[in-house]
Formats: sequence, C-alpha cells, structure tokens
Amino acid sequence: MAQNNIQSTLMENRQFPPCESFYKTATLTPKNLDALYAKAAEDHEAFWGDLAKQEIDWIKPFTKVLDDSNAPFYKWFVDGEMNVSYNCLDKQLAENADKTAIIFEGEPGDVQHITYRELHQKVCVFANALKAQGVTKGDRVVIYMPMISEAIIAMQACARIGAIHSVVFGGFSAGALKDRIEDTQAKVMITADGGHRGGKTIPLKNTADQALSDGCETIQTVIVFKRCGNDITMQQGRDIWWHDAEQGQSTDCKAEPMRASDPLFLLYTSGSTGTPKGIQHSSAGYLLNAITTMRWVFDIQEKDVFWCTADVGWVTGHTYVTYGPLATGATMVVYEGVPTVPDAGRFWDICSRHGVTIFYTAPTAIRALMKAGDDIPRRYDLSHLRLLGSVGEPINPEAWMWYHRVIGQERCPIVDTWWQTETGAHMIAPVPAVTVTKPGSCTRALPGIDAAVVDEQGQEIETNQGGYLVIRKPWPAMIQTIWGDDQRYKDTYWPYFDGKYYLAGDSARRDEEGYFWIMGRIDDVLNVSGHRLGTMEIESALAAHPAVAEAAVVGKPHDIKGESIFAYVVLKAERPENGIDDEMTNELRAWVAKQIGAIAKPDDIRYADNLPKTRSGKIMRRLLRAIAKGEEITQDTSTLENESILLQLQGKA
Repeated sequence: MAQNNIQSTLMENRQFPPCESFYKTATLTPKNLDALYAKAAEDHEAFWGDLAKQEIDWIKPFTKVLDDSNAPFYKWFVDGEMNVSYNCLDKQLAENADKTAIIFEGEPGDVQHITYRELHQKVCVFANALKAQGVTKGDRVVIYMPMISEAIIAMQACARIGAIHSVVFGGFSAGALKDRIEDTQAKVMITADGGHRGGKTIPLKNTADQALSDGCETIQTVIVFKRCGNDITMQQGRDIWWHDAEQGQSTDCKAEPMRASDPLFLLYTSGSTGTPKGIQHSSAGYLLNAITTMRWVFDIQEKDVFWCTADVGWVTGHTYVTYGPLATGATMVVYEGVPTVPDAGRFWDICSRHGVTIFYTAPTAIRALMKAGDDIPRRYDLSHLRLLGSVGEPINPEAWMWYHRVIGQERCPIVDTWWQTETGAHMIAPVPAVTVTKPGSCTRALPGIDAAVVDEQGQEIETNQGGYLVIRKPWPAMIQTIWGDDQRYKDTYWPYFDGKYYLAGDSARRDEEGYFWIMGRIDDVLNVSGHRLGTMEIESALAAHPAVAEAAVVGKPHDIKGESIFAYVVLKAERPENGIDDEMTNELRAWVAKQIGAIAKPDDIRYADNLPKTRSGKIMRRLLRAIAKGEEITQDTSTLENESILLQLQGKA
C-alpha cells in the first residue's frame, strides 16, 4: 500500500468521557484495566492462560496454553477438555436456574420467556433428538432457521454432543445454501416451514427443498420446526417435524467432552466471487474471548437485559447471542423481524417493553432509523438503556452523534466495536467506564490484542497515515483454518510479513492518541491521482451534510486519475426526479472538498431511495462497483432486502 496518503482535514475532535453515573456502577475501572494491559504485555501466554482457568469450567485442565509449533495454525489450551454448551447452560443452573435466559419476540408480536432451567432442558431434549437421527461427534449440521429461540437451541444442542454446526442466514438463496451444505458434507439440516420478516412469510423449507433437489447427497435427515404454518412438502423418509423428532426424548443429555481445539462451528463468508470460505472456530479459545469481551466491552451485570439485534446467521449472532450472553448468565432479547414493522419504532418499543439496558446494532440500522426522524424514538421510554453498541462496519460521526443524543440521551456510552468473522470476538473497542470515545473511532485494542497499522514491510507507520491493519500476536478466538483448505487460509490471512502477522483486510490509521480509525477494506481504498483515500472517510464527509441520510463510495476506472470517486447518496428528503439534482451535486462536491480536500470530491453522484443491502443490513459494495463501471450484474441478488433499488441506482427508474 503506497504511503502517498492525503492527510484529511476531517479530524474528529469531539470527545466524550464516560458519564459519572456509568462509571460509579461499572465493573472494570481504570486501575483494573491498566492491570490487564500490564499483565498481557508482560506475559502474553500467561495472561490468556489465567483467564481461561478463571472463566471456563474444564473437564480436563490444560497444561499448555499455546502451541505455536505449526504457525499460523495456532492451537490454544490444546490438552484441555471442556464443553461449550456445559459452560453456557449447566454452569448457570447453580445460581441462575430460574433467571430468564431468553426473552423472545416474534415479528407478529408473540412473546416467550425462557429460564436457564427451561433452556437447559430444551437443549438436552433436542440434543437427544439429534443423536436419535444418527448425529455423532464431529458430524456437520447445517442450520437454516429464522431468528427464533429454536435456532439458538439447535446451535447449543450441536455443541453439547460435539457436532459442528454451520448456520446459514435465512435470507440466503437455494444456491448459496447448497454450496455450504456440499462444502461441509453435512449429515443433517435443521430448518423451519417459514419465518416472519418484513411483514411477509419467508418460505425457508421451500428454499431448502430447492437446495436439496440437485445434489447435497450427504443430507440424510431434514428436521423442520413449525413456525408459520405455511404449506410445505415433507419428503417421506428424509423430513421429520421438530416436535416429532423430540417425542419421547429425555431432558437429560450429558455434555460431550471436547478438546479445546475441536471445531465448534463453521461460518461461511458470503463473497460474490470465488467459493465461500468456511471459517472454522475452536471450542475453548472462541468461548474465552466471547466471555471476556462480554465483561470488558459490554460491562455485563446481573440485572442487565442485553439485546444484540444480529441474526445468528452472522458471527455477531454467534458470539453475542448464542454463546457470549449465555456463558455470562445474561438475560437477552431475541427478535425475529425487521426494525420497521409495523413502523420505525419497533426497536425502541421492544427496548421500552422489555427493559433493555444494553443495545447492540449495526450502523446501517442506526442510519435508517435516524432517517425516520427523532420523534419516533422519543415516543418510547428508553430510560433503562445504560450502554449502546455499534457493529458491522465503521459508524460515521453523524450517525454516532444521533445515536448518542437521541437514543442514549447523552448519558449512555457508545462502544464502537471492530472485529470480524475470523477474529471471533471484539478486537478493538472502548471499555465503557474508562475510554474517552470519539465519534467514528473504535478507539484502542483490548488487553491481549496486539493490533497495529503497518506498511508493506510490516513496520508501524506515522500518525494519521493509512496502512494495513494487522494483528501481530495470536489470540484465543482466532480462526483456526478455512474448512478443508489450509492453503487458502494461509494465502488469505497470512500472505505478507513472512506469515507472522494476521492480515485483517482493512486499511486503517491511528491518531495522535493511538486511536484506530477504520478507512475501509483494502480493496475499498481508492488511488486517485496517486493519493490513497479511504472510502469510509469520504462517506462520513457526505453523511455529515445536513441533507444526507446515508452514502456509499466506490472507485471507477479513470484514464487520467487511475480511479475516480463515484458516490451513491440517500437524501433525507425525497429522491430527486430521475435521480438527478445538479444543484445538490455541486453543493455536496464543494462540501466534501471543504471537509477533506479537493482531491476527495466525488466525480459522480447518483441518488436513490436506499442502498443495496442484504437482509442483515450490509451494503453490497460489489454491486455498487459494477453499476459504477456500467457492467452487467451477474452475481446473485436474492439476498437483497429490496432488489428493485438496483434499477434506481442504474438510472433506469
């Protein structure tokens, strides 16, 4: 990455220290945090080894913390044995048996409360049902479910008997589902007749049948949960209803002893090019970072009601729905639907009715709800909230400030978290009672995480200069490999720096206080006339304009500049006729020039009612690049929340 960066004048100078009321009740104080950093710096292995002994119940204690003899295939706590489901459920029965584990709310409004005792029983029953279908330790089970309690039960049941689960997001197409089934060579698939989303019934079983209609020969059984009651076809000899599979099964199922490094799950990244990558995570190391980050970043406490809005089809829903909250004895909210049904107040209504104290969601959701206006959240009692979180992509300062002012009512710390499917848990994030936050920055690396911004030679680079974001020491929750493809794992994540540093794939810079600012993916950093510009920086500048609700920026080949800047903008007002507004375009170009510099002015600006997003809220930037280049769209668009938006972006509507 060339170091001919333009230094931005868009420096965020606003700072927000932890409020006094939060500081008084927080569990991690500045003194405690300093001690953690000091211990990690003194002895990296001992630091993680001591935490593993404190936080995890071991069947067989480990004697070796880290095996780095076959780097980068690092193994943590290798000779220890434990079980993840035991640590999430059985461990809670002594003191939290009658505490609510899950508050489930369906999109139609149905609500269910499940205690830890009840959840333990449900998991044991379904684990026995899986065993009755021939599932044994090491078998792969694909889970294709709506965001309901049973998805979590299925994941925990797999962990209990040592099966490796692979959750496929319920918005994925039959083709995407088929690819993942065939790569895992799964024996069983767990699905539902349908799910409620966006006011519609999503026909999951029909999609599953399409995936299985041509191939997927390893699938012997399909277990179907009846959620919506929609018409489906049950194939004799293969398909079985969930309730029938559970019939007569015991509520007692002993947790299978698992080696610390045994795979817990596979989760496939959904790139539009090449075959999906099956990210493989271990048992003990993954769980340890899930627990420590629940404590450090979320300050989880006995009376908290924790709500991570992510679907279990994504890693956020694994770590901060299925495993982290349960392993720390938390009460959590699980919601099936979208934030805009029946209206844009649904999230705030849920927070109010269920007394949510910690709320964790994506910047895309925040920006969409911000566009709906301040009056809607003000209708609801959000006084229970004490901490807010952001996940999935960098949050622009304008959205951060709205989140702080309107939702947090200027009293809730915001934890802007940087991490990845591959890292397993938070890597760079504020500690809410300690860290002075800055809108748009994920702040500093957590204890035991050695993050840095480096050049092509692996050397740390100057303040406010963009470079590669890397992790220089192994950590417990790290990716173990890509399922079935060790070489691809090495080539993808350890390609430079003599294979010593994990390459995150993001570009970043650090400011004068050592805070990290994520500039975008490495392939999203534009080279404009020899200057390296982060797309996130330009997007933040556009979104800071009072008329703009959201923006996305991509590069377009240019004969002279190398790349030109192509921006897609969603205005707070109605979209201009035919998507053209020369006056607004000139104003926005001048605005960006003032915020960053003339070199960052977008060459093209196209207006739309929305951006192309998956049902999880992720912007599909590859589609935007293809549109900017005038290319035909060939990739699968079935996961988009609204496919019709593509016509607007192409200037055809």
